[in-house]
Amino acid sequence: MNWTQALHDYEYFLRLERGLSENSIDAYLRDVVKLKQFLELSNVEGMPSQVDAGSVSDFLAYLNEMGLEVTSQARILSGLKGFFQFMVEENVLSSNPSELIESPKNRRKLPDTLSYHEIEQLIGAIDMSKAEGQRNRAILETLYSCGLRVSELVDLRLTNVFFNEGFVRVIGKGEKERLVPIGSEALEQIRIYVEGDRAQLTIKAGYENFVFLNRRGAQLTRVMIFTIIKRLVGALGWTKKVSPHTFRHSFATHLLEGGADLRAIQQMLGHESITTTEIYAHLDRFYLQQVVQEYHPRS
Repeated sequence: MNWTQALHDYEYFLRLERGLSENSIDAYLRDVVKLKQFLELSNVEGMPSQVDAGSVSDFLAYLNEMGLEVTSQARILSGLKGFFQFMVEENVLSSNPSELIESPKNRRKLPDTLSYHEIEQLIGAIDMSKAEGQRNRAILETLYSCGLRVSELVDLRLTNVFFNEGFVRVIGKGEKERLVPIGSEALEQIRIYVEGDRAQLTIKAGYENFVFLNRRGAQLTRVMIFTIIKRLVGALGWTKKVSPHTFRHSFATHLLEGGADLRAIQQMLGHESITTTEIYAHLDRFYLQQVVQEYHPRS
């Protein structure tokens, strides 16, 4: 059965057996025609009976790349499933190639980021006259320089900071270790803190190797890092939401904008799957779009 005959028979089925309205029939047929056109553009010859799951998946990926809303993608997939089920019932196909294909999920929300200028503003808002000022500066410099998770920051050990080599050893999720480059500015601020204010603390037993300590000489908590940042944001009068994770997102985004390889960013962030890191590629596309809009003479 060719496409013309298949579409004719499917239209007959939708109208007489399912009793759908003309608008609904047109919508279902358009979904199938879109798939047919995609296959033709992809130089895939053949009849409806030769469509496999890979072809349907490629079609959905194409719709996604074209920027079609997830809800529209899901509706089209639902229409295709109905069409191929009809083909099965008509003994044209032995199985439904779309049956096991999952409906597209809503896109992940793109993470909030700070510009480099905003990072500098936050660091500049630290009151260096206070006892915790140098520690807090070292914390923010480290978050931005390494893209650490907040849990990785509070667990950072002195023996895992390699000042001469410019690396820190990080214990990430699942106790997996990774080496992450750390900038000279962050290293310098850690050194000043360790040799200065930290050296004046009475450190509690068991916490001697932790880099960042509270005033009682114990390990900082995750909540305390959130509080430090929240107070700085408040001092600047910002209404935007900023968290330790915002520094991690900014670290990755600024690297990508500067031309860094996605695989390298994946390793530094400690993402097990590259698909987790690929969300930053979307941020980079927005950045490139903004550059064109701002600087291109015909935009």
